[in-house]
Amino acid sequence: MTITILSLHSYPVKSCAGLTHGEIGVSEAGLSQDRQWVIVNRQGVFLTQRQLPRMALIQPAVANDTLTLTAPGMGQISISATTDTVPTPPVSVRIWSSDTSGQDEGDEVAQWLTEFLGTPCRLLRVHPLAERIASPQHVNAWRRENQERAPDFPARHQFGFADGFPFLVANQGSLDELNRQLQTKGEAAVPMNRFRPNIVLQGLDAYEEDYIASLRIGKLVFGLVKRCARCPIPNIDQSTAVAAAEPGFTLAAKRRFPEGVLFGVNAVVSGASMGTYLRAGDPVDVDLSI
Repeated sequence: MTITILSLHSYPVKSCAGLTHGEIGVSEAGLSQDRQWVIVNRQGVFLTQRQLPRMALIQPAVANDTLTLTAPGMGQISISATTDTVPTPPVSVRIWSSDTSGQDEGDEVAQWLTEFLGTPCRLLRVHPLAERIASPQHVNAWRRENQERAPDFPARHQFGFADGFPFLVANQGSLDELNRQLQTKGEAAVPMNRFRPNIVLQGLDAYEEDYIASLRIGKLVFGLVKRCARCPIPNIDQSTAVAAAEPGFTLAAKRRFPEGVLFGVNAVVSGASMGTYLRAGDPVDVDLSI
């Protein structure tokens, strides 16, 4: 069966609701505007649905150089999404064990988020001077293993506030299998948005992504450098912010490995430049792991 892009998704504000795109620009940092903003606590540590499931109900939109946020019971709020010609001093941000820099978006949006989430917090944007590089350990291991098929693949991949890598690739066939297992147990099927991918592929067998080294989409080469260990966020209904035991319980029973409970693959890209786009329906060539 032909392998294609089924859907494309970005998450402008880390751990808030996502956007679905028919086409979207792509760079080494990920899909356009993906995880360019982050909500942090008073200590500058990132906040996610792990601590605050209500973040799922914050819906961002980016248009006309403006980021707009809406949420139940709140009036919408908008801020500029353009890069300042003279950036403000950087603010330290901690994403897991990684330190990077953000640009504070001001008191008004901070108060809006604090009121909705019920805890003091602020909104930061990726600072123009920030340098956060995808794991050299995983990228360089992939480069060594794929030297012959991708000899010029770069070692450095700078990105924003995503957990560890600029892209998460998921397989619709894997979700279909997980939902089959859930429904066999009398549980409800779950949508792909529980797993917050950027690129969803169709045409692969269930969990075939485990054995793929790279994807070639037009002139782009995606190195699938690390299988993604899942946290409890897939148990949160993204439309209600209500958490439950599934699909995590069923996924853990079938997909537990030394690295964790796995679903999807983290990726980096080569060949992206200004004006490069991905589109739903784009054909995908697959290179299997050696």
